[in-house]
Amino acid sequence: MEVRVQNIRKEFSQFPALDDVSLDIRSGELIALLGPSGSGKTTLLRLVAGLETPSDGIIYFGNEDASKKTVQERNIGFVFQSYALFRHMTVLDNVSFGLKIRPSGRRPSAQAIRARALELLDLVQLTGLEKRYPAQLSGGQRQRVALARAMAVEPNVLLLDEPFGALDAQVRKELRRWLREIHDRTGHTTIFVTHDQEEALELADRVVVMSKGRIEQTGTPDEIYDRPNSPFVFSFIGQSNALPVRVEGEKVWLDDRLIGLEARGEPDGPADLYFRPHDIEILDGCGGCIAGVVAGSRRVAGTRHVEVNIGARQPQIEVELPPETPAPEGARLAFRPKRYRLFARREAAVAA
Repeated sequence: MEVRVQNIRKEFSQFPALDDVSLDIRSGELIALLGPSGSGKTTLLRLVAGLETPSDGIIYFGNEDASKKTVQERNIGFVFQSYALFRHMTVLDNVSFGLKIRPSGRRPSAQAIRARALELLDLVQLTGLEKRYPAQLSGGQRQRVALARAMAVEPNVLLLDEPFGALDAQVRKELRRWLREIHDRTGHTTIFVTHDQEEALELADRVVVMSKGRIEQTGTPDEIYDRPNSPFVFSFIGQSNALPVRVEGEKVWLDDRLIGLEARGEPDGPADLYFRPHDIEILDGCGGCIAGVVAGSRRVAGTRHVEVNIGARQPQIEVELPPETPAPEGARLAFRPKRYRLFARREAAVAA
């Protein structure tokens, strides 16, 4: 089912939670809504579900306006962070619930409901646990039950709100791989909310980065990570460094020296230089580079994270080196970003 969100606004007591948001979601696509707390991602999910009504704008399911339809009329499957399972029901009854409460004209037979529930329990790898109660399951197993229950009604759209937020890191990693496999096998149009960038980049076909009630950027995980379109996206996705620089004649100046970077097509004036800690090359000399003194070094898995002081008026930055590279405190380090983005300083643009 294709979903189109068109010029949606949502206000709570005159506070704009969403401001003119538009988004097209293709049928069978797995979309991640990613952003910090208060960015509007959960509000957008609840609007698609029908749990909230937009202040303005339209939500289409296919070519049909779904904005005024109830949750039941939209045929939504919803998975909450808290599982929201019925504690007094067995696993089988939890999964069967959505089918059992359908109006009699649309309700399958008891035999068909049981067969559908058992089929889904097999899909989510919980065969043999149908007689257990939620309290007898682990957190990961409960979340699998919640997903099976959401899929039982063959939803037009499957919505997941921070589905793995209550689980520990290892279980979350396992369930991410599992959810992607389930999605590829079932083909549901799926929207999930997360604040975990690694989760979004690993799972989604496309990532929607949100901030302050607006969409900052929409793209594939590669596009979002490699070609962020704003300082916010660059700093929010992955690790990054930002240095205040000056562009003159398509050259980049840091304080009073050239640092060997091109700025083709960039306007002259103050700018911010963004680069990732691993996107650098170490230099022996410094005929145009960034140089500083090592302030600290720590081993992180397969890399060495090195903190560098590059001047009293500049922020401390972090670079990643191979673990065998020596970086003793107090040593001088010269490097140059291999991949970077320049963003004209906003206050400078306003002043102009």
